Amino acid sequence: MPVVMILRVKADPNALERFANANAALMEGVSGAGQAVGATRHTFAAGDGEVLVIDEWPDEATFQKFFESQPDIPRIMQEAGAQGPPEITFYRKLEIPGQF
Repeated sequence: MPVVMILRVKADPNALERFANANAALMEGVSGAGQAVGATRHTFAAGDGEVLVIDEWPDEATFQKFFESQPDIPRIMQEAGAQGPPEITFYRKLEIPGQF
């Protein structure tokens, strides 16, 4: 069953943006690896002192396996100034007309 995954971490959104733009190939590589194993949506958002990653995956297990196998994700989080581990929440995707 498809799930929406929201990863929330206390971090510096500006530091993440700077790092990501200076390391586009690294970021694209991680994204491509996610797509290769089933991710269908992937975006970042920022709040005051926090970063969100919003993805869509076929199921929780596929995301967990991907996340745990990616050696670059901890580096990206470190460069963003992450303050502790991320909070990861899964939501069941609803099939409702009018979505985009």
